[in-house]
Amino acid sequence: MTFSICVREPYVDADGDDQHRFGVAVTTRLPGVGALCPFASEHGAVATQALTNVELGEKGMDYLEDGLAVDDALRALLNADDGRAERQLHGVGSEATFAFTGDDCLGWAGHREGDDYTVAGNLLAGEGVVEATADAYERNADADADEPLAKRLIDALGAGHAAGGDKRDDLAIQSAAVVVTSTEDRETEPYYNDLRVDATETPLRDLRETFSMAREGYEAALEKYAEE
Repeated sequence: MTFSICVREPYVDADGDDQHRFGVAVTTRLPGVGALCPFASEHGAVATQALTNVELGEKGMDYLEDGLAVDDALRALLNADDGRAERQLHGVGSEATFAFTGDDCLGWAGHREGDDYTVAGNLLAGEGVVEATADAYERNADADADEPLAKRLIDALGAGHAAGGDKRDDLAIQSAAVVVTSTEDRETEPYYNDLRVDATETPLRDLRETFSMAREGYEAALEKYAEE
């Protein structure tokens, strides 16, 4: 019912300090995916999907905050979950990645892990959806590194959608979401780093338009109140 991407990116802030940004983006052929599946903080990013168990995302973030590595945290949660065969769970922490697809997930279901990202999906048109999402992120991480991570994650989902996306064409009402966080202590978090489109027939197009407007509004506010 869903495909998503979780990412960890190192960068150097304006003061020359090493930082990390974490992001997760997700889309599905059901409404309200942003309320259930994506989780991110300054410690990592997690997506829980298929037969979604929100507690896996919530507790996963708690474990990361407590200092557990993402692979240890998510594996421990799955081991205690009687419904794990129907779950998909993946994410990134400060150093590791983790991806799991239960044997009873429906349709084509699977995942891919890179050095700093994970992609997973179920009830998809095929493996090409996950591959296209991952490949697009890898390309954009190099070619468009100056673009905000939120935009690049939305673009990666767009590539997956173009490769077939969620196969349930009979479900018109869809949704999408993107969340980006950072270890950097900033006075103002960019408005475009936490966006949701909860019910629409064109989720990625609408999320991309929402991002563009949020970015424009953020930059206009910075310009207007720069002196203050």
